[in-house]
Amino acid sequence: MKASPADRAPADRNKRGALPMITAFVRAYPGRSVAALFAVLLAGLMDGLGMSMLLSMLTLATREGAPSAEPSLPERVAAQVAQTLGMEPNAGVLLGLALALITLKGALSLLANRQVGYTVAHIATDLRLALIRAVMGARWRHHLRQSVGGLSNAVATEAQRASDAFQHCADMTAMLLNALIYMGIALSISWQAGLAAALAGAVLLTLLQSLIRSSRRAGQNQTKLMKGLLTSISGQLAAAKALKAMAREGHVDALLSDQTKKLRRAIRRQVVSREALSALQEPLLAMMVAAGFFLSLVVLKMPMAAVMVMLFMLARVVSYLSKAQRAYQQVAVRESAYWSLVDSIDAAVAQREPRGGERTVPLADSIRFEAVSFAHEEGQTILADASFTIPAQQLTVFVGPSGAGKTTVLDLVVGLLQPTAGRIVVDDVPLGELDLRQWRRQIGYVPQESILVNESIAYNVALGEEGIGEDDIRAALAAADALDFVDAMPEGIETPVGEGGSRLSGGQRQRLAIARALVHRPSLLILDEATSSLDRDAQAAVIETVRHLKGSLTILAVAHQDLLVQAADRVYRLAGGQVSTPVRRDPVTEQPVHG
Repeated sequence: MKASPADRAPADRNKRGALPMITAFVRAYPGRSVAALFAVLLAGLMDGLGMSMLLSMLTLATREGAPSAEPSLPERVAAQVAQTLGMEPNAGVLLGLALALITLKGALSLLANRQVGYTVAHIATDLRLALIRAVMGARWRHHLRQSVGGLSNAVATEAQRASDAFQHCADMTAMLLNALIYMGIALSISWQAGLAAALAGAVLLTLLQSLIRSSRRAGQNQTKLMKGLLTSISGQLAAAKALKAMAREGHVDALLSDQTKKLRRAIRRQVVSREALSALQEPLLAMMVAAGFFLSLVVLKMPMAAVMVMLFMLARVVSYLSKAQRAYQQVAVRESAYWSLVDSIDAAVAQREPRGGERTVPLADSIRFEAVSFAHEEGQTILADASFTIPAQQLTVFVGPSGAGKTTVLDLVVGLLQPTAGRIVVDDVPLGELDLRQWRRQIGYVPQESILVNESIAYNVALGEEGIGEDDIRAALAAADALDFVDAMPEGIETPVGEGGSRLSGGQRQRLAIARALVHRPSLLILDEATSSLDRDAQAAVIETVRHLKGSLTILAVAHQDLLVQAADRVYRLAGGQVSTPVRRDPVTEQPVHG
């Protein structure tokens, strides 16, 4: 797998800043970076040579009977280029060559910008994929500590701001190269004037450096506040119905308004710094050009034509340096987004879930908990030295009060959590020795609230996964007792379900969720309170589907309803960290028999 820009970031948190970020980008995309840099360099050389032609034409036209004057290096280069091409170095020829070189410079700039644009797109995409892969590969405990809003901000905003930093970095590099080229031309005309141009540029950059630092701080605040704002928004919108029902939406407005005002202030400081930099550069540029004019004409007593050339060169050097400084300011504003994203990726990678062993099992016998204990980080004990068996090809149901840890038992079976003591054994093989990914590929999982996207029924069953065809989808729908109502719809399996499955009833949505869990033909089906949000009729329909599935695969469920308990082959009660003796069922009446 190709390394992302985040993989190239320095591990030492003290070695952070714009330069390490830029270095990470170049190391991640060396080919494109070198190609863009080479094109920018050639474009700058063509621009400098073209301008030399124009200035040589100007000097030639204004020499006024002083043919013995020693031509400058740019003039000699321009004449040599014309003679090499078999042309007389007169004003018309020099003008034509200048226009041709400047046109070539435009083509090379287009090539460089295309490479930069491609790289910007790659950076944004690769950073997003790196974050998603790291988060999806992390331990379940890490997932529980993440906010949806924070992750959404990282994927949507921080990745884009980080990639934009590369764009501004490329602009800065182009400006600096052009400044160096014109500096060289200025030095070739007069080393005194060229040195003055270099000093002027250094003074310009130094005087305005404080505005760069201010922009960096504003960018850091913006990154922090944006993450907090989106975290708050996602949390509040998730509870929008309850808040409106209790007329408490004003609380949301007040909370978000306060955070939005803080974000606005951070953006305002960033804008002020940017505009102040731009505004201050212009008068400083004018003063430096005036100083250069005085130095060239009065102190060095250069001819007027040479003075005009020097003023042009000085103006170009300082102008390019000022543009480079503005580009660097934009890099400084955005660098915090990159480092925030790197932190998120590093945190997820540090919590990477172990693959487990290499063994596989068919789940033909049972899942056994042997003296298993588990407690959450907060100290709440869920299991204390618990031992029980979940037989294969049967329906086992866990009941108990809310908060007792029934869902945690499911997470332990799946391998999302690990026991603090004891072990879990599948077909006489410890779960820790199983290939965890292969084990999970044998599991179909139906949560209490199944999320359906506003796509077709077929998409919601297969979730767009390649290799799942229409026959697989229809077989899963049939197994979930959903095929009849799907076929009765106007577009069959291609019927859109609406946002969140709004075009379907609760029972239909849950049976689609069961079909989604069955489409991989799992050995173990897990129902995590899959019927708790349904009315009694819908519950009965879903439980009838579960009855049809009994015997064809192992089913493990958490439930509060009597209907699912009545359908179970084995029932366990979890309370206070203890799991009760299994409840046996009468084979004739199918009613629980205690004792």
